[in-house]
Amino acid sequence: MAAKITKDMIVTDVIAVDEDIAQILMSEGMHCIFCGAASGETLEQAGWVHGISSEDMEKLVEAINAYLEKKEAENATA
Repeated sequence: MAAKITKDMIVTDVIAVDEDIAQILMSEGMHCIFCGAASGETLEQAGWVHGISSEDMEKLVEAINAYLEKKEAENATA
């Protein structure tokens, strides 16, 4: 089963699960993945800095988890 991402996870830990998550974050305006703060901020904290609402953060986390589930399913059938 794919790792479950939560808004309370540190940004660098989230990216460590799958490097392609960085593209998802950047598409939402979170370019903080290359910032030193990424090793100490949670997704939610980084979202606040970038003006992402709590509701939109929930949607982003859902999108990341959906991506991971889809990738896992594709790898299982490969």
